[in-house]
Amino acid sequence: MTSTSYHSPPLVHYLYTFILVWILWYAFTTSLDPAELIVGAVIAAVISFITVRYFECCDPILLAPQHLLYFIQYFFVFLGALIKANFDVARRVINPKLPINPGIVKFESKLNNRFAKMVLANSITLTPGTLTVDVKGSTFYIHWIDVKGGDPETAYKEIAEPFERILLKIYG
Repeated sequence: MTSTSYHSPPLVHYLYTFILVWILWYAFTTSLDPAELIVGAVIAAVISFITVRYFECCDPILLAPQHLLYFIQYFFVFLGALIKANFDVARRVINPKLPINPGIVKFESKLNNRFAKMVLANSITLTPGTLTVDVKGSTFYIHWIDVKGGDPETAYKEIAEPFERILLKIYG
């Protein structure tokens, strides 16, 4: 069986998940007390053992410097889309004469990774004026406050393209 994506050995994947969970534990406790660190390590080990198979997002390859730069780029692209969408919806609320043309649009995503599709769906939903209604395979169904034509390509370019361009670089 051949695969185009990178898959780490199970032990490496487990250790990576363990480290992430332990760092999360420390972030919540912010204590360097040895007892806290030991309890955190034990809890992280148990949680990692139970959940490692569900964390397809968590692979050491994602910590490569170029991926970290793409994550930062994604944050700023998302932030820009969030601000733009907030102003657009606020304008429509303040001025009821502005056109609202709600509807459901669909488009095909180029993403193959389930986690990347989930990130895209959530990014779309978190920007005001759009809501991911369903994802079936690679087809996204989005409720959009102002549908601009019925063309799926237009919907894709307006709603998803900036996010997907970066997600393809991260998750291939």
